[in-house]
Amino acid sequence: MNVINYGQLLGLAWPEIILTVTALLVVAADILFLRRSSIRTRFIASVAIASIGCAGAILRLLHTFTQATVLGGVLVATPLVSLVQIALVILTVATLFLSVDSTFTDHVSEFVLLVLLATTGMLFLVASQDLLVIFISLELLSLSLYILAGFDKRSPRSSEAALKYFLFGGMSAAFMLYGFSLLYGFSNSTNLASIASAIHGQPLSPILIIAIVTTVIGFGFKIAAAPFHFWAPDVYQGAPVPSAAFIASGSKVASFFIFFQVLVLGLAGAEGNATWSHFHSGWVPVLVVVAVVSMLLGNLVAIVQSSLRRLLAYSAVAHAGYMLLAYVTHTQQSLAALLYYVATYSLATLGVLGVLSVTEKQIGNDKIADLAGLSRRAPFLSACLTVFLLSLAGIPPLSGFFAKFLLFTSVLATNPSSHLLLWLVIVAIAMSAVSLYYYLSVLKRVFVSDKPAEAPEIQSPVLSQIVVGLLAAGVVLLGCAPDLILTPILNVIHASGL
Repeated sequence: MNVINYGQLLGLAWPEIILTVTALLVVAADILFLRRSSIRTRFIASVAIASIGCAGAILRLLHTFTQATVLGGVLVATPLVSLVQIALVILTVATLFLSVDSTFTDHVSEFVLLVLLATTGMLFLVASQDLLVIFISLELLSLSLYILAGFDKRSPRSSEAALKYFLFGGMSAAFMLYGFSLLYGFSNSTNLASIASAIHGQPLSPILIIAIVTTVIGFGFKIAAAPFHFWAPDVYQGAPVPSAAFIASGSKVASFFIFFQVLVLGLAGAEGNATWSHFHSGWVPVLVVVAVVSMLLGNLVAIVQSSLRRLLAYSAVAHAGYMLLAYVTHTQQSLAALLYYVATYSLATLGVLGVLSVTEKQIGNDKIADLAGLSRRAPFLSACLTVFLLSLAGIPPLSGFFAKFLLFTSVLATNPSSHLLLWLVIVAIAMSAVSLYYYLSVLKRVFVSDKPAEAPEIQSPVLSQIVVGLLAAGVVLLGCAPDLILTPILNVIHASGL
């Protein structure tokens, strides 16, 4: 029988406790002191309090940059987990600052509360190696995101997005829970290491195959991989911009990381092989199919989009396909490539939506055609938008290029038979070329097309320009000097023993 060390448990959960207390303080301050203030004042105060709490959580994470495990994996602290948690909190702060000039709701403190609760769910999610805690954390995250997607009560499109997100999310949770229950029945444990021990050396039984497929379906929804992506276009388009930014960034980082953990740690021994001459059933072939479908569908459907938000959604599907290549080889190098990719992708996506948060208010929509002549109306925002889109397309010297280069080389550098996976890399490179077309189509509207004669200048708030500018600088800096985060990522992966 395990003896619970409550002191150690409390010590590992301090960042989550700090964020939860901060969320309550935000609501209390808004109700007691700020109800009669303007929406912008309330946003500034709420975001300031939330940022202080996030800073406290980061300091605590830096203080506990060690190895520790509670109850055999219910809560885990490793340098890698702490680094991912710090990244999640930083993305949360960036999202909150993008919301300061928003006018989509009067319920300011409730919005900030939900963002912080979602972040708490993400921190618990990446810090657990137990199926039960993983599922509960995912539900805390998901329920917060469903509400955030429908937070603009004045927009029917926002309500529709929230309803679709909730319905698809409920179905994905059912698939995931069914897969987890089969894994528990197979191993008599919810701990990932114990599940791997039960699987190791066993033939791939029908129960295990069903568990793999249903688990992939559940996580495929969370990362918006095809064909489980149907919620993404409507949510990206209908949700308030800060909510869409949070869904497209922080939740993706957490979901990709824990998906990798579940497969590599929990389903070790059931990997299989996807090379032509050594094909063997397992979760690797399943992910190869999902990756190829995501790359093809995401990029080809994005070409015909007239809405920049929907284009970003289908682009996210394609990027999910690229990132799934890291799972095919599941090495330390591929994990480092995955984390670098999802971090830099999140920065670029946050940046695009940050630009949209300014332009949508004055243009009235997110139509690509209405961005015509934006470079003459908002030169700084247009320059930043160029950086973000070219990074998503994988153009050097931006971070998106190095992310793809690192990911593709990790697939080819795994073992002597890795050249048999060359076809997968060729598909990814070809689809990246396709993506360049629709990203450049947007930039053509921005820089080449003439602006409408009656179009006014875009008035951009100073804070929005600062946040967007910092995100653009980060994309450029991490492309020119990738070792700034790649070396720490590799170091913590080695230190964590993955």
